[in-house]
Amino acid sequence: MKHWSRYLVLTLVVAFAMTSTTPAMAATAKKHHARAARPKISYKDARTTAMAKVPGGKIVKHELEQEQGKLVYSFDIRVPGKSGVEEVMVDANTGGVVSQTHETAAKERQEAKQEKSETP
Repeated sequence: MKHWSRYLVLTLVVAFAMTSTTPAMAATAKKHHARAARPKISYKDARTTAMAKVPGGKIVKHELEQEQGKLVYSFDIRVPGKSGVEEVMVDANTGGVVSQTHETAAKERQEAKQEKSETP
């Protein structure tokens, strides 16, 4: 009888271990990760900052992303009469401009192709 009781205890321990790391814990881990990636600066404030850097432009694409270890709002802004876009990155935690670069049409196509290949 002792042999069966050891087997039963071992089975229960394994079963408990398998169920204790499933959906509930995974959901908790996701919530913590989502909180860590929550910006302190609103999209509206970041947009205002970006548009101040490119007066007269029109936002054609925006996203919240991790870039070089920072959470940033990235704005692609088209300027009338100018090819390509101005990419302005605004730090989502401080509201400061991280970078501003001009991207040619070819560079835009290359980024779009790379992003498409990264999506599952």
